[in-house]
Amino acid sequence: MQVSFFLCNFAAQNVITNTMPKIFEYFGFVFFFYSNEHEPIHVHVTHKGCQSIFELIMDNGVLVEIRVREKAGEEPLSSKDQKTAEEFIRKYSKNIITKWIKFFVLRQAVKSTTIKTKL
Repeated sequence: MQVSFFLCNFAAQNVITNTMPKIFEYFGFVFFFYSNEHEPIHVHVTHKGCQSIFELIMDNGVLVEIRVREKAGEEPLSSKDQKTAEEFIRKYSKNIITKWIKFFVLRQAVKSTTIKTKL
């Protein structure tokens, strides 16, 4: 199922909040976690009905690599959209990691942030 379908449905937004916490919105891109995630730290990104997964590879607290992989059963982001998502992730990696720790380690709710300025 596509996240964009759920975003149009108010009742389903509660499901997203609890099982798929949305962490960022950026010009049609939606960045989120699934509630049953695993390491390495990674974020799912949807845009225009497509989805890819971006793994944040850290070394001593520093982002050293972003690995992109496909989500089974989903059309992956286009090359252009992958590049945009990766640029966003590089810029906001500390925020993504903070939200990951807050949600998965501390078991606290995370708030979605809408970014309205271009990178």
